[in-house]
Amino acid sequence: MLSQTEENYLKTLYLLANEEDVVNLSEISKRLEISSPTANSMIKNLHEKGLVKYEKYKPILLTQKGKLSAAYIIRKHRLTEMYLVEKMEFGWEDVHEIAEQMEHIIAPRFFDKMDELLGFPEVDPHGSPIPNKDGKVIQQHHQQLSQCAAGETVILSSLKQSENDFLNFLNSRGLALGTLITIVSIEPFDQSMVVNYNDQKSVSLSQTVCEQLLVTKK
Repeated sequence: MLSQTEENYLKTLYLLANEEDVVNLSEISKRLEISSPTANSMIKNLHEKGLVKYEKYKPILLTQKGKLSAAYIIRKHRLTEMYLVEKMEFGWEDVHEIAEQMEHIIAPRFFDKMDELLGFPEVDPHGSPIPNKDGKVIQQHHQQLSQCAAGETVILSSLKQSENDFLNFLNSRGLALGTLITIVSIEPFDQSMVVNYNDQKSVSLSQTVCEQLLVTKK
């Protein structure tokens, strides 16, 4: 059985991994805000448990066992977030901390039942994919709103990050998943966008915000 600290490292590795499932030690140190020696010690521990492959001065490679273990942790977290929003009427800005605690519970039947009650959702309240029982996730084909052109109408489908401050900002602007957004114009100087949505006219969104909104074509 893994400790909570080990699970947090494994989850972070999974979320940072690129298409080759590798992560640099400096990346995990930065994400977890810890020193490189501390991260190195834990990675060696995960290596001994067969969850990662690690050699000095080389990137960290998640093993298949490590990927499955991490996917299960993320599955529990995202199912919890979805249950809190869909069944308990929490706001999407209020669920992360609760899910952080729930993800460490070892109770497969509990989370499978939660999945069933929710109707087997494929994404969480922030649009991030929920791994299934086999650790597989749906392939998403989103693009950043900032990559779209004036005149396009797109659907807000996911968020690049779901920090509370950002979620509260979106709440204040009436932006939620499923919102249809029409790009009216793009400011050449700073790439901010003037958009229409929910019958609102000429709402300005900064480039920073547009980069965090993941959309699909209507």
